[in-house]
Amino acid sequence: MYNRIRNLREDKDLSQSKIAAHLGMSQTGYSKYETGENDIPTNILKQLAIFHDTSVDYLLELTNERKPYIRTGSSQSRNTH
Repeated sequence: MYNRIRNLREDKDLSQSKIAAHLGMSQTGYSKYETGENDIPTNILKQLAIFHDTSVDYLLELTNERKPYIRTGSSQSRNTH
């Protein structure tokens, strides 16, 4: 999972600071998610899946399909890139 969130960020040429700012947290806090030092809370997983236009299943390595599922209305309204 940790490699996936790092790879998705790097694919977009974004810094940890940019992702952290989007999540409303510090770069250090976000970095600990990428290294596996801290577990990623469910709400952060959801935000990352929306930001990267993928599914939580993909982030959790339950599937290799990057394409997201059809989202429910509440998730779509928070999709801010």
